[in-house]
Amino acid sequence: MRLYLIRHAHALSEEENPSRPLSPRGRLDTARIAAWFKANRALDPAHLWHSPLERARETAFILAHSLDLDAVILETSGLLPEDDPAEIAERLETFPPSANLALVGHEPHLSALATLLVRGKRKPAAFELQKSSVLALAPSGDSHKRTGRPRWHACWHVSPELIPPVI
Repeated sequence: MRLYLIRHAHALSEEENPSRPLSPRGRLDTARIAAWFKANRALDPAHLWHSPLERARETAFILAHSLDLDAVILETSGLLPEDDPAEIAERLETFPPSANLALVGHEPHLSALATLLVRGKRKPAAFELQKSSVLALAPSGDSHKRTGRPRWHACWHVSPELIPPVI
């Protein structure tokens, strides 16, 4: 199983639009990162869970469409910025190990979740996900001594500023 943690793209401010959909920059960043992943096929989730917030939903659907994913797309609780990452960590333990999963969410939740999976505790944060970035994790095959939960390791981390501009 591969787990992809994806932070939503840049959104409009609350003053511009209270539902905070993606901004033109956010849509462009998502399209750029999707084009890069389409070329290398490194992002291949069978399931794509997103938070209930508009900016995460839009990011998820743009990625799924741009990558021609035949993924199950599902609005999922437990992915809001201040949600307890242990809720998702527990759900991962019952997720089919043969399927890859992408989570589209927010900071500081995604960094806390990644840190919890890799280090066994959520603080101090070992990761920081910029908008439109993707962090890939995989199970390491062993468990954290303190919690007994499965231990994960980081495979790669990509953000829009690392992708060459389209010429």
